[in-house]
Amino acid sequence: MRITSSHIILQEMHFYAYHGVLPQERIVGGDYTVSVEVDVDTTAAMEHDVVDVTLNYAELYEVVQNEMLTPSDLLEHLAGRIGKAIMTAFPQVKAVDLTVMKDNPPMGADCKGAGIKLHIEK
Repeated sequence: MRITSSHIILQEMHFYAYHGVLPQERIVGGDYTVSVEVDVDTTAAMEHDVVDVTLNYAELYEVVQNEMLTPSDLLEHLAGRIGKAIMTAFPQVKAVDLTVMKDNPPMGADCKGAGIKLHIEK
């Protein structure tokens, strides 16, 4: 058996946060959905069954959560910060796929969400 790639995924994390260009968004806040997929070698974890040899997804969640607490005007800026924070916190990560969605954005449209999707590589 040969593993050619492996990814750790946190799918559709929900946050209430205060991002946005409009002043009201910074006061009232809104719902956000974030998904992260990190390209990381999980070979050792598959062989040894201990969390110390892999990327702990609870710690990955904390990195995302911490960035969600700091308001940004733009989702692009927020997503860039999250990606950079992940790469900094986990040097073993080779790439990050990241989606940040503002649920029901205040733009006068019937829209489930608006967001940004990034693919970041070292």
